[in-house]
Amino acid sequence: MTSKVAVIRCDSYDEEQVYKAVKEGIALIGGLECIVPKSDRILFKPNLLNKAAPDKAVTTHPSVFDAVIRLFKEQGYDNMFYGDSPGNPTNPEKIAEGCGIKQVGEKYGLKYGEFNKGKTVNFPEGRFVKQFEISEGALEADAIINVCKMKTHQLGRITGGVKNLLGCVYGLNKGMCHAKFPDPESFGKMLVDLSRYLAPKLHIMDGIVAMEGNGPFSGTQVNMNVLLISTDPVALDAVFCKLINLDPSLVPTIKYGEEFGLGKYRDEDLEILGAEVSDLIKADFDVSREAARAGKWQNLSVVRSLLLKKPVIMAEKCIKCGVCVDACPVEGKAMYFKDDKRQNPPLYRYDKCIRCYCCQEMCPEKAITVKTPALGKLLIYKK
Repeated sequence: MTSKVAVIRCDSYDEEQVYKAVKEGIALIGGLECIVPKSDRILFKPNLLNKAAPDKAVTTHPSVFDAVIRLFKEQGYDNMFYGDSPGNPTNPEKIAEGCGIKQVGEKYGLKYGEFNKGKTVNFPEGRFVKQFEISEGALEADAIINVCKMKTHQLGRITGGVKNLLGCVYGLNKGMCHAKFPDPESFGKMLVDLSRYLAPKLHIMDGIVAMEGNGPFSGTQVNMNVLLISTDPVALDAVFCKLINLDPSLVPTIKYGEEFGLGKYRDEDLEILGAEVSDLIKADFDVSREAARAGKWQNLSVVRSLLLKKPVIMAEKCIKCGVCVDACPVEGKAMYFKDDKRQNPPLYRYDKCIRCYCCQEMCPEKAITVKTPALGKLLIYKK
């Protein structure tokens, strides 16, 4: 059977326009009652990477979140809650408030789930990972509704349906995932198994205003004017790739998503409904299109800094807050302040850096970018 993906044009975050678009898209793929039983306890899982105004395209826009919950409410669903474990997990509800998401939850009487506590769960069916640390909020749900954001990501090229589920891993365990699975291939495999374990029933991607470039926090807003809706997260992300003219096989979560049986991405396996994709393509979307051949170089610490992409601090933007140092998941830290003083930006120990880009992802001042050394462009990365 083919995987259905609804592609709905939506040119603004006007609440009524977004609501009509979400309603149309869900109807195209079969309607809510064919997807989620009304008896289920439902978790709405937005992207709450970090505190950011809705117009920055860092997090799921409140209008999209509102439309999804409103539709469920109007169709008679009442056992619902919401939540996420952000990159900075100390106070998830405060971050939700700063992103405008908490206000939507309160509007509909939804409580924030427990995303600071969890437990170890076994997953014998995992193709790559057999065990996860999952938040209590995700574990108590019968159905997860994944309301993700259309963005670039320095490690996995894009973040969308599959990647958004990492927020169901609670607290600092997300950083530990980066340390344990440091390269794009292993990290992608882990995310696919995580998505297989959690098995969300519906995925809705906010791509009205997306993020390109230095994502998932420090990139540039770009109008894509679209919502994507599917029960298949691999198909959803594959259509995202179509819209930005990116080969989906370059995205580990898509490649292994098909291999591990999570979903489908090839043209013959997709049924795209709604708007014409060709009318919405942004071919110059700023995303990494290089085919990496870094495998044999990945663990050669002597030459890593000469060859592999690496995070770089833009000193003129750095406020020496230390968020990047705290975010580094490497034991002993791959970043440090010289003499433990904050007079200058942090320094990198590139021989220890695992290229997870947690520092870049969490920098509140967008002061960290990712650069490719000249020798790496010749030997490893190719257009």
